[in-house]
Amino acid sequence: MTKAELVDRIATGTGLTKIETEAVVEGFMTTVMQALEAGDSVELRGFGAFRIQHRAARTARNPQTQELMEIDERYVPVFRPSQEFRDIVDASAKERQ
Repeated sequence: MTKAELVDRIATGTGLTKIETEAVVEGFMTTVMQALEAGDSVELRGFGAFRIQHRAARTARNPQTQELMEIDERYVPVFRPSQEFRDIVDASAKERQ
């Protein structure tokens, strides 16, 4: 699902205009990015949590040239879904099989 499709679905479900809905979606994404940039986490009960995770430096191999290369340490944003969210996705996926 693209951001435009998300905006369409939310606008249809809430009765807001697409412009208003797009502003809300953009505001949410900006707020999450700013919180993570500041070192905070964002927890949404029943949905999940956005956090920053440290990745240690490591040695990797370029699959095309087989050359070894060093990858610096870095911090990456991660999303951890709540147990409720995981259960819903699991049940839905099992029904589709």
